Amino acid sequence: MTVERLQKVMAARGVASRRQAEVMISQGRVQVNGVVVTELGTKIDPEKDEIRVDGKLLAAVQERLYLLLHKPIGYVTTMDDPQKRRTVSDLLAGIKVRVYPVGRLDINSSGLLFCTNDGELAHRMMHPRYKLKKYYRVTVEGQISPAQLQRLRDGVELEDGFARPERVEIKYSSGTETVIEMILREGRNRQVRRMTAAVGCPVKKLVRTRIGFLRLGSLPKGSYRFLSAGEMAKLRQMVGLG
Repeated sequence: MTVERLQKVMAARGVASRRQAEVMISQGRVQVNGVVVTELGTKIDPEKDEIRVDGKLLAAVQERLYLLLHKPIGYVTTMDDPQKRRTVSDLLAGIKVRVYPVGRLDINSSGLLFCTNDGELAHRMMHPRYKLKKYYRVTVEGQISPAQLQRLRDGVELEDGFARPERVEIKYSSGTETVIEMILREGRNRQVRRMTAAVGCPVKKLVRTRIGFLRLGSLPKGSYRFLSAGEMAKLRQMVGLG
């Protein structure tokens, strides 16, 4: 008999990333053989034990899908929303197999999202050891002074801890706005907006243009494309999956 952690099995079956699966377990939404499980260390036999999430039986391992989505403004980065707002799942309605986004973009931001049902890959992409660089094109109000730019580069103290970008560069500046490129390795909630606000430069527009080597390019808003075999091989290598 081979036993594995429950959250790992859930991720492998495409229900969510491993971290999201842990949240579901803690919330009492998961049953194993008809019994609610809330302990994160629980191990099961994936070949014999029956898993249900919100009462729905989890099927065996599904076809693995990997895609890039151009999220428009006005959509939340979740598959379900209790407030009935538009979600990225609405943009993926043509996909028969359930996939989920790795990382987030807030409702007022747009740009590149990576989506998959490969729980192990998603877990590694979010893990501190493997976190990929994320590139943002940020339009802020007014002109950024040399002092403000240096403060951003040096890092700022936020309510959830110190934050420093990998790199910040000015791409364009006028009398009314400045466009910068900011590169992060972290993915804290609304981090770019909070960092620029901390130095007195509120965001007018925010677009994520790259995740690692994966680029938004000319992908239309609201559209998605599947990764090529070459892209998948390179991505898996970058996160230690060979």
